Amino acid sequence: MGILPFVAELGLIDHHCHGVLRVDSTREEFESLLLEGDSAGPSGGSFFDSALGFAVRRWCAPLLDLPRHASASAYLERRNSLHITEVSRTFLMASGIHTFLVDGGFQPDRLLSGPELSSLAGAVSHDIVRLEHLAESLRPSVAPAEFMSAVRAHLASGAAVGAKSVAAYRIGLALPGVRPADADVVAAVKAWPGGRLADPVVITWLAWEALDAGLPLQFHVGYGDSDIDLHRCDPSLLTPFLRATARLGVPVLLLHNYPFHRQAGYLAQVFPHVFCDLGLATHGLGHQAPRVLAEALEIVPYGKFLFSSDAFGLPELYYLGALLFRRALSDFLSDGLRRDAFLEEDAHRIARLIASENAARVYKL
Repeated sequence: MGILPFVAELGLIDHHCHGVLRVDSTREEFESLLLEGDSAGPSGGSFFDSALGFAVRRWCAPLLDLPRHASASAYLERRNSLHITEVSRTFLMASGIHTFLVDGGFQPDRLLSGPELSSLAGAVSHDIVRLEHLAESLRPSVAPAEFMSAVRAHLASGAAVGAKSVAAYRIGLALPGVRPADADVVAAVKAWPGGRLADPVVITWLAWEALDAGLPLQFHVGYGDSDIDLHRCDPSLLTPFLRATARLGVPVLLLHNYPFHRQAGYLAQVFPHVFCDLGLATHGLGHQAPRVLAEALEIVPYGKFLFSSDAFGLPELYYLGALLFRRALSDFLSDGLRRDAFLEEDAHRIARLIASENAARVYKL
């Protein structure tokens, strides 16, 4: 099934993404960036033999003047014959994303910044501050007694339109429903010498501070690399925190969510300040994306679901994230129209909400 014309024409706000590589990548690096593993391993074959690998060969190859389903070796040979800037511009422009909300707090030296990314795409960008990265960058230069005020000053500076927590990677998502006391935060900072932050008191406090500053707060949920313990990344673990923060009225956004996308949809339905997406799972699922997007949209109000790519490193992931999202959304809306679930004007409105209007409202763009 093709893409509905009104979905194909949608401009997208990518509410969670990263930069692309500054330099060309080897085959090993390219494959490691396709999926969340470092590599397929000595006996695991190639990551091109995956739903996403086949999607690259099917959908990305023609943009580099190759036939559909070109071999992996032919694809990489052609890709590496071009300048990385040209490759990135090609895929970013083709994505139809007009606004990028960029988390630049992970491997910033390796990737283009938000302004550099948006310049290549002929788009605009806004920053999302990664809370743990902010804390790690401040800790060496401020005394424990000054740490809290330094964080608060940065969050209040207006430098970012939202914040992100990677608590899922550091402590899991079972955040308590009580704000840590200031004295406990200072004591935890004193005990933390710097480096990688994994203190539950400080990480929980950072989340509360972002909401106090009025910043929409993103949480990584579910699917990620081998640093996470997946059973600690179920969004339902956030229930006490969500219950306690609902009164603040500041949006909380659950990112990616696979394989917990149904739990995320439930939370977005029952808590007024909770929103969700499917994130990198959309392109990771390849041709199976329509099935899982339909599952993700089962009970979530359509005004609470957003588009994101979570693209990192490879510009192909922006293009595929957008393309496979459009195809999946088209399938979902076409099925609804066929079943007389809604009128065509409703389908247009649902598409606009998910593609950009929800994000513009949540982040006050």
